[in-house]
Amino acid sequence: MTTSSFRQATIRSNLLLRAAILDAARHFFITHDYLEVDTPIRQPTQAPEEHIDAVASGKWYLQTSPELCMKKLLAAGYPRIFQICHCFRDRERGGRHLPEMTLLEWYTAGHDYRHMMTQTENLICHISRTLGTGSPLSCQGHAIDCHAPWPRMTVAEAFEAFGSISVDEALSTGRFDEIIALEIEPNLGIERPTFLIDYPAACGALARLSPDNPDIAERFELYIGGIELCNGFSELTDPAEQRKRFEQAMQARSTAGKSTWPMPEKFLDALKKMPPATGNALGLDRLVMIFADTNKIDDVVAFTPEEL
Repeated sequence: MTTSSFRQATIRSNLLLRAAILDAARHFFITHDYLEVDTPIRQPTQAPEEHIDAVASGKWYLQTSPELCMKKLLAAGYPRIFQICHCFRDRERGGRHLPEMTLLEWYTAGHDYRHMMTQTENLICHISRTLGTGSPLSCQGHAIDCHAPWPRMTVAEAFEAFGSISVDEALSTGRFDEIIALEIEPNLGIERPTFLIDYPAACGALARLSPDNPDIAERFELYIGGIELCNGFSELTDPAEQRKRFEQAMQARSTAGKSTWPMPEKFLDALKKMPPATGNALGLDRLVMIFADTNKIDDVVAFTPEEL
């Protein structure tokens, strides 16, 4: 078998790019006084979410996100932390999805989602400068102007501009995620990176509600070239409200015939001491896709599940 017969040989430039992006991300956080942490991948439970399925590992689970452990560290007095880790989600496979993915997740105490959006801009602009890609960024036939600040569009504005039905109708008919994925996402971040902000309260499981409008969760997602890159928000720190939302998610999973898992009691107990904070989870595989100008996640990972 020759070297050229390996798929990995054809994506060497993308794997070199991936390594450079991870290095640039680490440099950004370390120079901004963030502590890199390493939390367990295998845990006794997960944050209950209706549409995210955990992978069982014996009687425990592989993490869908390092969120619970990282928030415990916030509660223990670590104000600025980041982590690059593998996360696992059952039955997720497609052109932009892997059942094992690489996340960059970070938290900042004392700030809200507005601060996090600005910081996310700064992070990606830092990576771009380090790579020397400049602006505009070429992505799937689009020339994307990456000069900050980036526009912010509310979910309500996005439904009005691109959706075939209203936000309220999408929620009441269970079609919110469908309309977002099929009608709204392809139109976001085409000319400039765009933050989709202010989700309906029902769509922010771990997010703080706006003090000015309790129908809105202080949550955002970033889109570049129609690709969703991250999910961030002002963190909910009320353990009673968080328990209520977890119970609702568990009930929804049970009604849908999905598996459930134990309530994360230790996390809820730690939440009592967690300071106001903002957090973000960014898909590094997708970020590499954007800089590599490919629409296939397989092009930016050393091994796909089918090759193992």
